[in-house]
Amino acid sequence: MSSILTRDELALALGRAGEGDRAAFRRVYDATSAKLLGVTLRILADRQLAEDVLQDTYLTVWRKAGSFDASRASPITWLVTIARNRAIDRLRSGAATRRSTPIDDAFDVADDGPSPAQALETGDDVRRLNDCLGELDDRTGGAIRTAFIEGVTYDALASRENVPLGTMKSWIRRGLMRLRACLES
Repeated sequence: MSSILTRDELALALGRAGEGDRAAFRRVYDATSAKLLGVTLRILADRQLAEDVLQDTYLTVWRKAGSFDASRASPITWLVTIARNRAIDRLRSGAATRRSTPIDDAFDVADDGPSPAQALETGDDVRRLNDCLGELDDRTGGAIRTAFIEGVTYDALASRENVPLGTMKSWIRRGLMRLRACLES
């Protein structure tokens, strides 16, 4: 069962988890595990691997929750970044080639909360983010959205756009720097 926490409540729970509060950590898990499982499933396309990565993600969260800084990122962004990076690491390790469950089984994953798109559309931060993404050229903004919202790897993006991997990484890095400058202004 998933509980819904506001951004501030989630940030507070992460801070308490960083101090060793197991109940606060449980609240973080209950509020975010379905979404993070969706992120890992989208990248790995294998339920068992996604669940393994989810466990690794929460071990990392437990160890690093004390370093979370709400002034630098929203709590869900911080958590999704950890999950995404863990899933991509697992994908690169070759473990994802041992698929046992088709991606279509992901539709059976229950998530009572709003979809990621609905959750993004509800906040002021998202409005600012969308405004700043709109200031980027279509190619760069699209690459950033695809990489960070859909969970597509840089390598897959480079293949889609038929450009070298280094070029894709440069587009995204430069776009993220412009995005950061826009968000900080």
